[in-house]
This record gives sequence, C-alpha cells and structure tokens, in this order.
Amino acid sequence: MTRPTNQRPKSQAAFDLALTKIPGGVNSPARAFGAVGGTPVFFERGEGAWLFDIDGNRYVDYVGSWGPMILGHRHPAVIAAIENALSRGTSFGAPTEAETELANLIIEAVPSIEKVRLVNSGTEATMSAIRLARGFTGKPVVVKFAGNYHGHVDSLLVAAGSSAATLAVPDSPGVTPGTSQDTLVLRYNDPAGLEQAFDRHGPRIAAVICEPVVGNMGCVPATEAFARALRELTERHGALLIFDEVMSGFRVAYGGAQSLLGVTPDLTTLGKIIGGGLPVGAYGGRADVMDQMLPAGKVFQAGTLSGNPLATAAGAATLKVLRDTDPYPQLETLSARLAEGLDEAATAAGIPHTLARCGSMMTLFFHDRPVSDWDVAAQCDTQKFAAWFHGLLDRGIYMPCSQYEALFVSTAHTNADLDATLTAAREVLGQIA
Repeated sequence: MTRPTNQRPKSQAAFDLALTKIPGGVNSPARAFGAVGGTPVFFERGEGAWLFDIDGNRYVDYVGSWGPMILGHRHPAVIAAIENALSRGTSFGAPTEAETELANLIIEAVPSIEKVRLVNSGTEATMSAIRLARGFTGKPVVVKFAGNYHGHVDSLLVAAGSSAATLAVPDSPGVTPGTSQDTLVLRYNDPAGLEQAFDRHGPRIAAVICEPVVGNMGCVPATEAFARALRELTERHGALLIFDEVMSGFRVAYGGAQSLLGVTPDLTTLGKIIGGGLPVGAYGGRADVMDQMLPAGKVFQAGTLSGNPLATAAGAATLKVLRDTDPYPQLETLSARLAEGLDEAATAAGIPHTLARCGSMMTLFFHDRPVSDWDVAAQCDTQKFAAWFHGLLDRGIYMPCSQYEALFVSTAHTNADLDATLTAAREVLGQIA
C-alpha cells in the first residue's frame, strides 16, 4: 500500500469522465471539493475506519459517509442483515414487519417519538415534518436558523432578510419568492431574537425547526438557554418544535441530542445512522400530531420506496448494535482524545483556532472565537482550512472537505488511527502556521 500523495491519476481521470456525464461531476455538491479546491478522491471500498481509493491509497476516514457510519464500514452485523434481506428481495411496495421493527427501535430510543413514519432521505423527513406542522396548526410560517441545514427543501433554502424578524428571500435559483415567503430566518443561539420574532409573528408561526447540534456550519451545539427558549416560546404560542436530528440522532447519544439537552420536541426528523449507510429518513413525534398524516388523517405524504427492505434491515441492525453494546463511552473517550490532540497541535503551531465537540462530532474552526452562530462561523479562515484539508489528505487522513462540516469518529477507529491522525495534524499545522 503506497502512502497517499497529491498525485491521484485514476481519480483525476474518473472525475474528468464524470464531468462529461454528471453536472459538476458529482451527485451531491458536498463531494465536489468546491470549498478547498482540487479533484475529489474516488473511492472503491471501505473497511472499518478506512477508505481505499481507486489509486490504491488508504485513508483514515473521519467523514463516515457524512455521519451514518458510526460502526465503521462493513460492520459484520450490518452486512449480514443486508445479505439476509437481499436474499428475499429488494423492494415490494407493500408493508413488511421490518418497517415496524425499525420504527419500534426508534420509538424505544427517543421518548419524544410516539409514532414514526419512514421515508427515503433527511430532506424528505424535514419536508414532510414541516407540511405536517402547518397542517396540524393551520398556520403558515416556519422559523429556521441561519447556518442550520435541513435538506434541499424549497422553503428552507433561504437567506435572512434585512433584519432578524424579516421574512426570508430565496437563496437558490429555482426557488420562487412565493415558496419562501412563509419562512422566517433567525440567528442561532439567540433567545432574545427568537422571542422578538414570536412577539411580531407569533399568531402565524406553525413551527420552529432547528438542529439541536448543528453540523453544517461546523459542530455548533445549542446553548441551554436557547434550547429552553425554543421549548417555552413554541408552547406559549401554540407552535410545534421540530428537532432536526438527521445528523445528531443516535450520533451524540442513543436518544439523540434532545436527551442531552433535556428538551422534548413535538416532532423529530432522523436519517443517516438509522439507515446503517443505506438511503433512509424518518419523522416522528407526538401521536396526536402524527395521526394527521394520510391515511390516518388528511396531510399527504407518500413514497414508493419508503421503508425499503434493505435500508430497514441495515438500520435495524445498526440500532441493535448501538443499543446492545452501548459504544458511547468508547466513542466519548476516542473523540475527547482526538479533540484534545487537535487543540494542542493548533496551539503549539500558534494558529488561531477553537475546537467544538459534542460526542463523536467535532470541528476544528480556524477562528479565535467560539462559534455559536453563522455570523461567527462565516469569519473562519477558509484558506487556511483548505491547506489543512489537503495536507491531511496527502498524509492519508480523510476529513470533511469544508470548514463548515463536522467530522465523525466511529467505533472502528483505534488509538493507532488517532496516533497517525495527530502526527499528521502536527506536521500540517506546523507547515501552514
């Protein structure tokens, strides 16, 4: 096995071909290296904590398919479950007992979820939860927070208006003003701003949706005061509180970030880990709210492949391993060691930085102030981050290719993997200081 270098001719050739067939050469912008420059690495397989590219290089993987691979790649229990399901068929378009099994595992783990519906992605989950909230409350406005990502839902691809209490404007071509006119964008971790918004728009607000631990402006946890304000203000004004735990669900704790915050949302959206690496999403919550969905109620949502047998098998196997082995203390130990090592390396190199972590999610921010919202995150030194990313990549460490994505530790990572990572980190930080 050769040590990775910045010469990856097969990846370059694969990307050149992909550019002629696929817009931008990738099927999701997060894979494009747009924030760091260079050519995306094309992988052919994963094993445990490692990825192997088509040029024969091995990398310690801290992306984990952007979160789902909490058990590492090709965990035996997950592979066995998929193979067993595959032997019986790939899709039926009809109910299976496996769907109920996965639903029950989710309900047992997350006390706020009394009923749950499976979909195919986190985007579908958030889109459906918002429709449900509007249908249940009869109100039009949804509050979201700058820097929180809830999938490519038209009404949520919006930027803040001229003030915190101004309704949003589209943030992407193809999203019409009419689609976003009922979305209100506020600053994250700002209880006072949230209260002002409710004072102004309260009678029209159907729901507030937020990530209790943000993963798409880097790892940014909600403060206790902000979490408390979310719950108190939504209850006071008859709005629903939606926690988007597509990333944090089963990642920061078995019961999700809400179990750490001690806050009970009305609805929760999930994805990533609950599919064990296969496409899946879910939304669930209070039974009286969920029972408004067709066919029990009148709010429409459907999906041909929802509850796909392979995805439910992989998801159920993953959740059972997490439930039965309780790897969270191990993940906490490994993650704390990695975070402390990265912090010490950046300090020794004299690089302005701050490190944020919640469980096995973390981000090394190239900014000298703690990051609590998008306004601060946007001030990070992204050029230095790009040098950091490529320096690690060339040393066999695969990190998220954006300052604004969290990295993930899995149960497959070992102290030897961390040693290699920290050695590489010290070399790179010393060079880019």
